[in-house]
Order: sequence, then C-alpha cells, then structure tokens
Amino acid sequence: NDTFIAPSASVIGNVTNWDESSVWYGAVVRADSHPITIGFSSSVQDRAVVTTLSPKVQNMKSGFPPVCHIGHYVSVGAGSILTSCRIEDLVEIGEKCIIEEGAVVEKNVVLEPGTVVPAYTQIPSGQRWAGNPATFVEELDEEAREHIKAAAEKTHLQAQEHALEFLPYGNTYVHLEELEKKGVQATQG
Repeated sequence: NDTFIAPSASVIGNVTNWDESSVWYGAVVRADSHPITIGFSSSVQDRAVVTTLSPKVQNMKSGFPPVCHIGHYVSVGAGSILTSCRIEDLVEIGEKCIIEEGAVVEKNVVLEPGTVVPAYTQIPSGQRWAGNPATFVEELDEEAREHIKAAAEKTHLQAQEHALEFLPYGNTYVHLEELEKKGVQATQG
C-alpha cells in the first residue's frame, strides 16, 4: 500500500484509503460515526475536513446511509469540508469548497474554489460549477476533463516524495522491526 498520510493529519475511525491516495498536512478524516472511503489516487489536501453525520442519523432524507464516498482520481482542495456526501470518480474540488450532506457530485466535474454545494444537491457529470450556492458555469471540454486525472496523478507523485523525505522519526523503526522479527528484545528511546 502506497497511501501517504501526513504526520499532522488525523485519520480516525472506519476509513478506507485505496492505494496511491493521500491525506495531507492538517487534514482531518473523521469516520467515528459512519464509514468514509477515499479512492485510488485521490487526495484530501491540507486542512480539509471529511466527516459524516452524527451516529444518531442512520439514514439521510434521501434514504441512503450517511457515509462519505470519495471516488478515484479525486482532488479535495485545501480547506474544503465534505460531510456525508458522494463524490464520483474524476472530480476536482477547489480550495475551501463546502459539500453538504446528501450531495452527489457525478464524474468529470470541476468545482471552482469556494463553491458551496447545498445538502441533497446533484451536480451532473461533465460540468464546471462555482459560487454559493453552486451554479452551473460551463460544460467541460476534453482538455479540462484530462486535467482532472493529471492533477490527481501529480499529487500522488508529490505524496510519494513526501512519504520518503518527511518520515516523522527517520527510519530507525525499520531496524527495530528487523530486530523484533529476529526475536531480540529491544527498547526504543
């Protein structure tokens, strides 16, 4: 598994991180009430918050459970907040967006920075949306659609660099693990 979780990120509860996904510095993914899934090569960027509704809520008004699903090749911009929503594959969420409970963002969508998607709103596939509340801007051309996946892949490559370069305590733990496999009692500290 080559998932990158930054040292200052908080990933709590029933969270499934697919390969090549990343949770960046200061981000919070809080699934102590209901499950959260982060798809292949998707990223939750700096200071973003992904959460679900209270455990008291077993079904939303839509009839679906209040889980939060982030599909494959999704970029959740820095400072964004997602609550019990469904984000399909190939979505670019700009910085400081808010996506409320029950909202569905279909595939190949770009949400401009600061966009607010109200509860139970559906954003159709292949479009760019912006504003508060979110309003339609334009249909995405092929170049814009390709950019979504390219941006997600670029973030994954950057995450690999961070995983190698910014280990919080160096790599002495590797030696400790090797000693433990051999049955040697070792004290860390």
